[in-house]
Amino acid sequence: MNTSRNYDDELNDSANSANEKYAYSFDFDVMHPLMVRSFEPFFRSGTCLELGSHKGDFTQRLVPYFGNPAITGVEASPEAIEVARSKLHPDIELVNSTFENAELPRRYDNIVMTHVLEHLDEPVQVLKRINDEWLAEGGRFFLVCPNANAPSRQIAVKMGLISHNAAVTPAEAEHGHRITYTLDTLERDAVAAGLKVVHRSGIFFKALANFQWDRLLQTDIVSKEYLDGCYKLGQQYPDLCSSIFLMCEKG
Repeated sequence: MNTSRNYDDELNDSANSANEKYAYSFDFDVMHPLMVRSFEPFFRSGTCLELGSHKGDFTQRLVPYFGNPAITGVEASPEAIEVARSKLHPDIELVNSTFENAELPRRYDNIVMTHVLEHLDEPVQVLKRINDEWLAEGGRFFLVCPNANAPSRQIAVKMGLISHNAAVTPAEAEHGHRITYTLDTLERDAVAAGLKVVHRSGIFFKALANFQWDRLLQTDIVSKEYLDGCYKLGQQYPDLCSSIFLMCEKG
């Protein structure tokens, strides 16, 4: 584990970030609901552990499925967890810890990790903890990461903005990214940790960068039906999606 990391700093945008922020309206307004939509058919009844609860925005989307007392969140940033505590129900247990050091009291029927694994110094080690220590028998693990092969990234490569699809850009590195996954490398790490990959898919066919989507979403150019079409097309072409999704069970 890299003890020199400042998880609060990794949350925030700097003057050098330009068009690459930490979070976009596209993430909150489009991707978050579609992630839940992708997970919903596979949810188990019972408890839910969210690894990387950030400021609680995605946590709020889990409440209708599990209820407040059944949800536990783990977050490394003290700043983020204080924001989450201010907006979430007090029955939701929030643990301020890195995943490497977290001590959790139980196993969980559902474990959710969205856009977090790419930030970890030792991703396989953490995935192994999920499989060996935290995932209940019959439980399910929902893993989502940004996709190196998203058309928006491939276009950026052709434009000369980044060197190759799986590159970690300076702005991504500033926000703590260590790797940019593809479906095969994500499944490689999940299997190496002992997890059983049951379902693989993509979330949202995406040819525009996040900052471009943010501008579009402020207009009437893109309809709800268009967004729904991009979601459905993403299931047909997972390797061309904004994010890639694995649903795993205990191996």
